[in-house]
Amino acid sequence: MNSNTSTSQQLICFYGAGSMAEAIVRGLIHKQVAAPERISMLNRSSVERLDYLKKQYGVMTGNSEEQKSKHLGDASVIVLAMKPKDAGEALKALGPQLREGQLIVSLIAGLSISTIQALLGVQAPVARTMPNTSSSIGLGATGISFSSETTQDQKDQVLSMFEAVGTVSVIPEEKMEILTGVSGSGPAYIYYMMEAMIAAGTEGGLSPEQARELTVQTVLGAASMMIETGEDPAKLRKDITSPNGSTQAALEVLSAKGFSEAVKAAVHRCAERSREMGEAVKESLL
Repeated sequence: MNSNTSTSQQLICFYGAGSMAEAIVRGLIHKQVAAPERISMLNRSSVERLDYLKKQYGVMTGNSEEQKSKHLGDASVIVLAMKPKDAGEALKALGPQLREGQLIVSLIAGLSISTIQALLGVQAPVARTMPNTSSSIGLGATGISFSSETTQDQKDQVLSMFEAVGTVSVIPEEKMEILTGVSGSGPAYIYYMMEAMIAAGTEGGLSPEQARELTVQTVLGAASMMIETGEDPAKLRKDITSPNGSTQAALEVLSAKGFSEAVKAAVHRCAERSREMGEAVKESLL
């Protein structure tokens, strides 16, 4: 690892320029966590994509080897946002270029801190993150694990980055898979339920537009009630469930169909699959 001190300690470089990287950049700029001129975004081939990002957000971009080397060298924070299949080659090339104190932030699902450090060939400070897709509208939920090399200042910087696109939970790395099962993939479970509610509404005679609007507002309202009241979901559920009423009848159907157990099994299977995929990524890259 190079020990030269950079003259641009506050630059953030996104190594990869996909939708999640764009979402975080949008949040950083909107929340004034980082100015556009402090952010660079790199990709392998798409000049059109980089042109769009430069025009849309005013960030620096690059895809030539010379540009990549400069932006990566200047950055105090390097955000790994490439596809898992591209990570091995990129990190092996990046390792010898790193200087003391540069922080690595990974958005790559399944890539452990130890694997990142092994690919880099140095014990660099690493923050492993798992944001979800709602980060694209500033309502994300992100899990973060830090390597032992990460300083408190670096931790604070990472927290401010991801708080710009939602809420943050700092967890031990061994809990990253269950977090993936709860919040990483969680939006898909809610969308699946919403699909069923909309379908039932249209089957009952509502227009597709009415069924969609009512479903969306219902889910939004339920989530907002939890936030505003701070109440446990079990209490909120009981508050609107009259004995022998229509809600009670509906919940009895869900219970009979194993709703709660199915959701818990889905979360645990997601965590298990995330662990399996992480091992596969490790084996393919090392």
